[in-house]
Amino acid sequence: MDETIILGLESSCDETAAAIVRADKTILANRVAGQEEEHRPYGGVVPEVAARAHAERLAPMVEAALADANLRLADIDAIAATAGPGLIGGVMVGLVTGKALAVATGKPLIAVNHLEGHALSPRLVGDVPFPYLLLLVSGGHCQLLRVEGVGAYRRLGTTIDDAAGEAFDKVAKLLGLGYPGGPAVERWARRGDPCRFDLPRPLKGTAEPHFSFAGLKSAVLREAGKLGTPDDTDKADLCASFQAAVVDSILDRTRRALDLAPDVTALVVAGGVAANSAIRAGLEALANRQGLPFIAPPGWLCTDNAAMIAWAGLERFRLGLTDGLDAPARARWPLDPNAARAPGAGVKA
Repeated sequence: MDETIILGLESSCDETAAAIVRADKTILANRVAGQEEEHRPYGGVVPEVAARAHAERLAPMVEAALADANLRLADIDAIAATAGPGLIGGVMVGLVTGKALAVATGKPLIAVNHLEGHALSPRLVGDVPFPYLLLLVSGGHCQLLRVEGVGAYRRLGTTIDDAAGEAFDKVAKLLGLGYPGGPAVERWARRGDPCRFDLPRPLKGTAEPHFSFAGLKSAVLREAGKLGTPDDTDKADLCASFQAAVVDSILDRTRRALDLAPDVTALVVAGGVAANSAIRAGLEALANRQGLPFIAPPGWLCTDNAAMIAWAGLERFRLGLTDGLDAPARARWPLDPNAARAPGAGVKA
């Protein structure tokens, strides 16, 4: 029986995390510290503030994770650390910590792509055979990928501007709903009228399954401006109408991607925005209509965490994929480096 144990470290944005996972999918420890209080006064993540918080918290968090698992560093078989993409200061904190632990223990280092952590996370909680269609939807990314194996990804669609999570955060900020924005918009949407405002569904019906959310965010801004000072009913209706437009867009784009990948075994969603219940419900209904299993990791595994990094590290370790101490920290690191840039797209990975 494979009893390989991996320590995972995550620090790519505003969650500091350490986790320990065994090859039988047992999560022996899973520690996550958010930074909402530090960033709330700014209405969004401040990279310098995030990096400082990671530097202060990561080493004690590793100690706590080892204590939770009743293990010593010597019991760990390899160290997996996020090496990108993300806010470069935070990525460097986690990767340097991983390198230091690898040197101190003589154990292998695995430099993990944060997006691969999300992409493989469903396999930590269930049996999901390759290839499957992945909707990776988060604050910084919105992509549709055919997951063909560990390290093998074919991108079918991506955002040409804002990611869905970024649009949620911006709508929350312009309506004064607080930070983090995604959960706030979802809460307000539950008591709003999704049909009150006629908002656009960008790129709906187009041949390639790309996304666009910048225009939708701007449409919310225009509608809010027409109201002068929106009251609570206005805000709830704007949130509900915005969320309905996002769901419609995501379902249309995902349906198109399924047409382009008819051999997939399942429809999988991962990333922080995958915790949104309306998006999950829509995708599950779509999968049912297509005759496919729908797989969504539990909410805690959708947001940034180190358990998914440890698991991705374990999948790579099994294949003999380890990294040297010269592994670089990367602000951008696409899962499919051969994918053509989407028409009109900016520089986001």
